Amino acid sequence: MTRIIHLSDLHFGRDQPELETPLIDTVNGLEADLVAISGDFTQRARESQYARARAFIDRLTAPTLSVPGNHDTPLDNIFVRMFRPWKRYRAAIHPELEPMTDFGTARIVGVNTVNRFSWQRGRMSRHTVSRVCRAFEGAGPKLRVVVLHHPLEHGPEVDKRLMRGADPALGRLQECGADVVLSGHLHHTITAPFQRAEGLLFVQAGTGLSNRLRGEPNTFNVIEGDRSRLVIRTFAAGDRPVFAQQDEAAFTRNNGIWSAA
Repeated sequence: MTRIIHLSDLHFGRDQPELETPLIDTVNGLEADLVAISGDFTQRARESQYARARAFIDRLTAPTLSVPGNHDTPLDNIFVRMFRPWKRYRAAIHPELEPMTDFGTARIVGVNTVNRFSWQRGRMSRHTVSRVCRAFEGAGPKLRVVVLHHPLEHGPEVDKRLMRGADPALGRLQECGADVVLSGHLHHTITAPFQRAEGLLFVQAGTGLSNRLRGEPNTFNVIEGDRSRLVIRTFAAGDRPVFAQQDEAAFTRNNGIWSAA
C-alpha cells in the first residue's frame, strides 16, 4: 500500500503564515511514503520567497519530490526568466527539474510543464511524454504516478487555455501504463478519472497556503492504495488554522478503467 501526500501552490510571498505550522504538523502526522509538491512554491520567484519555501520543505519528515510551477520563474525580471529561469529554483528546492523516485510500491516521475516564453500556459512535448513512459518500463505492479504543475484537462468553468500538448499526452500516458496524474495551478481540488482518458486518475490539489482562494479553502490531498484501488482524501483548513479531513473518494480500476467505488 502506497501513501502519497500531494501539496501544491504554496505561493510563499502571497501565503497565509498562520497556516504554515498547522499544515506541516498535519502532513507529518500522516506519515506518508512521499510528499509530492506540484509547483508554485513562490509568488514572484524572489530569493527571500525561495528561502521560506526551503525552510518549509526542511520541516517535512517524509521524502519529497518537487516540480516547478509558472510562478517559480520571475514575472517581473524578464532577463532572469529568459536566460536563467531555474537558477533560484535549483539552488533552493532541487537541482533537478524533473526528478524521479521509486520507493518499492510506487514509481513517481516529475515533469516540468512551465513554458518561460508564456507566463500562464504550460507545455508538454512528445519528447517529455516519451521520457515518462520510458521511466515506467519495468515498474511491474508498482503504482505509476506523474507529477506536473499544469493540468492535462480543464472543466468548462476554467477560462485559462489548456497547456500545449495536453491532449496527445493524455492518450500516450494512458497507453504506457500511467495510473495517476497529480497537478495544481488552478487552486481547485479535483479527484476523478480524466474525461478523455478514463484509465488515468486526475488528482488536482488546491492551494496549500495561498490567500488567493478560488471558491474553496486551503487544501491538500492524500492518495493511498495501489494500481487497482485508490482512496483520495482531501484535507482543508477551516475557520481556525487547523487542517482536517473534508472529503474522501474511492476509485477502483476494472478492465483498465477507473470508476468510483
